[in-house]
Amino acid sequence: MASWELERQCFNEGFHRVAGVDEAGRGPLAGPVTAAAVILDPARIPEGLADSKTLTAARREALAELIFDQALAVSVAFAPAAVIDAINIRQATFGAMRGALAGLSAPAEFALIDGRDVPPALACPARAIVKGDSLSLSIAAASIIAKTARDGLMTQLARTWPQYGFERHMGYGAPAHLAALRAHGPCPLHRMSFAPVRAASLKIIAESTS
Repeated sequence: MASWELERQCFNEGFHRVAGVDEAGRGPLAGPVTAAAVILDPARIPEGLADSKTLTAARREALAELIFDQALAVSVAFAPAAVIDAINIRQATFGAMRGALAGLSAPAEFALIDGRDVPPALACPARAIVKGDSLSLSIAAASIIAKTARDGLMTQLARTWPQYGFERHMGYGAPAHLAALRAHGPCPLHRMSFAPVRAASLKIIAESTS
């Protein structure tokens, strides 16, 4: 269960603005990887913060509104499919995390990063926390913001490319998405470096030249 203990340890070490950082969208076949950074106000922590994957969509949206309203600073950054294809998903995720931290209106003095690795070249000291979104309230808040921001963007983009149903699966490899890829081939949102997308593209090329 997420708690304030990791943040309290940072405060005891002399860091006052502690940001939680998390990402959403490493695994999908389409759309950006999204990172969020959140500095919570210790006096106004929304109740019910938890790993975004454990919450319903409605609960995530409600908590996201509270986080934006009550946190000291919130920032979101995206790395689109073209960047993912150019530098790989790991490096794109690191870049989005750096961007999210850099975009905070109140600079973080320390960052708690969800995962096994601290992205290189951060503007502040940081610590990686495995399953941090279930341990740290700040990381849990960041997971909620990253997920809702990405889902909102994919829902908007679905209006431009309605044939893929992005608003339903958010770009993940659901059966309906794979079927649409086979039928229509990839669009500019797709990650060409991911095997199912590459295979669908080759199939469309082969059919067009046969």
